[in-house]
Amino acid sequence: LLTLGFLSTAFAHHSGSVFDRDRVIAVEGFISQFHWGNPHVYIYVEVQTDSGSFVEWEIETDATSILSRSGWARDTLQTGDPVVVRMNPVYDTLRTHARLVSLSKQDGSIWSARSSFAGSTSDLSATEKADSISGIWATPLATNAHLWSLRDNARRLTAQGAEIQAAYDITSDSPAGKCIAYPTPTFLGVPYLNEIKILNDRIVIRGELYNTERTIYTDGRDHPEDGKLTNQGHSIGRWENDVLVVETALLEEHRSSLIDGSPMGIRRRITEKFRLGPDQTRLLIDFRVEDPDYLAEPFQGTLEWVHMPQLEMIGIDCDPEVSTRAWGSR
Repeated sequence: LLTLGFLSTAFAHHSGSVFDRDRVIAVEGFISQFHWGNPHVYIYVEVQTDSGSFVEWEIETDATSILSRSGWARDTLQTGDPVVVRMNPVYDTLRTHARLVSLSKQDGSIWSARSSFAGSTSDLSATEKADSISGIWATPLATNAHLWSLRDNARRLTAQGAEIQAAYDITSDSPAGKCIAYPTPTFLGVPYLNEIKILNDRIVIRGELYNTERTIYTDGRDHPEDGKLTNQGHSIGRWENDVLVVETALLEEHRSSLIDGSPMGIRRRITEKFRLGPDQTRLLIDFRVEDPDYLAEPFQGTLEWVHMPQLEMIGIDCDPEVSTRAWGSR
């Protein structure tokens, strides 16, 4: 039986523009496949329609690290398991592809795409204060949603930038679909764990997604004059009392790192300020992006991480085939 329900929902996801976030449908069926992989786990559900024929829904959810912390495992679902799934379908109504909202099993258990970083149904909350910016930090979904809101509302592109953005095809042009990591500031907003290590001459920030690593040199050096352009660029930092000020240059071209599909040029400069919040359980990050080629004016905002030292970093690798599927190229 195929049952449909329509509810309003808010949803922030890196490939969220593929899915209709204001529409939720519910289907009842049986698990046909369960693919435990990265950067997304996929659930396949065989559903009988009112006419008696069968269709298979491909349902995308989070990476294995996120699901593991929410209680999932490789054997949580077995072929033949009866389930009821609530999901956000793609805009293309000819495709049976959707993003998981929740899944109910026959034993009455309910499995959500992301319960919390702590692996429970409670909200993400910090339990220990931080002495500095070092340690394990979680990026809440609220931060991810805030970054997307900034991106969606910041129509500050030059004429050339707007023209390039208008030609953007998420199924073929998305860097994430090709397993290319996000540069900052998008790096700061993806909802996974990050670790900051303060060393004598540098600071290293490591993110779970794609095992991305940034090095910030604090030994007084400047940017090299003819340095190599890279995905994360070249970062130098200095301390202003307890605030880490970071300047990043030598970034290679990238798409969709600010406004969805917008180009980011090689002349862009990014300034970040990392500081502890008043209660010492939050890390506040101010950022400002200047790009003379594609931004008509600077793009800026403030993002927030939560101190979660009790959690363990779990690197998220990237399977190109799975990643391409996540961005709608089927």
